[in-house]
Amino acid sequence: MTGSTAFQQKFGFRRDEVTLANWRTAPFNRWAFQNVAEIVPSVVQTYGQAQDETPADPAGILDREVASLDGAPTVRAFLERTHSDALAVMRRGEFVADWQAPHMRFGAPHLAFSISKSLTAIVAGILEGDGLLDPEAPVVTYVPEAANSAYGDATVRHVLDMTVSLDFEEAYLDPESVFARYRQAMLWNPGGNGESLLDLLCDLKRLPGPHGEVFRYRSPNSDMLGVIVERASGQRVCDLMQDRLWGPLGIRGTVAVTVDRQGYARTAGGVSVSPRDLARVGEMMRQGGVAGGRRIVAESWIRDTTTAGSRDAWLVGDFVNLLPEGRYRNKWYQSGKGWFCGIGIHGQWVVVDPATETVVVKMASQPEPVDDDMDRENVAFFEWLFTAV
Repeated sequence: MTGSTAFQQKFGFRRDEVTLANWRTAPFNRWAFQNVAEIVPSVVQTYGQAQDETPADPAGILDREVASLDGAPTVRAFLERTHSDALAVMRRGEFVADWQAPHMRFGAPHLAFSISKSLTAIVAGILEGDGLLDPEAPVVTYVPEAANSAYGDATVRHVLDMTVSLDFEEAYLDPESVFARYRQAMLWNPGGNGESLLDLLCDLKRLPGPHGEVFRYRSPNSDMLGVIVERASGQRVCDLMQDRLWGPLGIRGTVAVTVDRQGYARTAGGVSVSPRDLARVGEMMRQGGVAGGRRIVAESWIRDTTTAGSRDAWLVGDFVNLLPEGRYRNKWYQSGKGWFCGIGIHGQWVVVDPATETVVVKMASQPEPVDDDMDRENVAFFEWLFTAV
């Protein structure tokens, strides 16, 4: 019953009010970010019994004051104020805190947005370890039809590190931009002329400057990485993630990945996963590529991801104000302070601090895609949490 009273009481609107045109806007995103597969074509895979787990907070973290934030609100109050849907915290491999908003079911999948990029890069790292993918190879080695696009003279390394000289802007709110056409091709927006995601990628143009010199946050790079991964392996991304990431990790919940009209996965932002299962990915990264005593990705790839990357490209790039000491490598952010993270719009974070053996996942339905002030508050919250747990 799409107009049920129970649904409206929980979310504040009716299910039939959520459409392809409004699903990423408040208040509808509170439901939509947990149910993307009802809106956009998706591959859905269920792995375990998430309902068998129970929320944890043995140390009472949720009611502690966060001294690093104005007014020293409690963790619970901070989460509510920042439009959070869920929090999961691990310490030394154990869950020590969980929180869900009233509209978020414990263990439910939630759209991770651009953390999908970080997940896809892990799969690329696995293929590199198998000898199937060369990060220094030209993109056209794997995707020859991209020869006349911005990727025609770029390497896989440029794609992994967001240093492609790509003439594209992340204009999330501009309905007349190329970004809107991009969202139509991935079936996230109504309209379009039957253009597939790969068609669009192979039509994007380059800027005049060389690749490799500037960190430019451009989501199509990560969809191109998904195509590269599929061509290098001969498998669909969703199947690779199932066989080489989710299965070996022993995740408990459901994963959904949106796909375009040709079945290409939206590897730049279409993965939905539960907060705890995303934390399990962070813990695998903290453990140097190992989970449950099983190696998932080479330790050398983890080390490269968390220590390499061009500092010069970062300093002239898009996010230097958020992480002034940072770098970007293999679609993961380095803070320059020892911790590293994946980030998605509307408030998605997976943060790993090896020094304190802590992993934090925070998922949200922030009204705006990008909120710089809230991002800075989140960073302060995470850095407090590392030592407060």
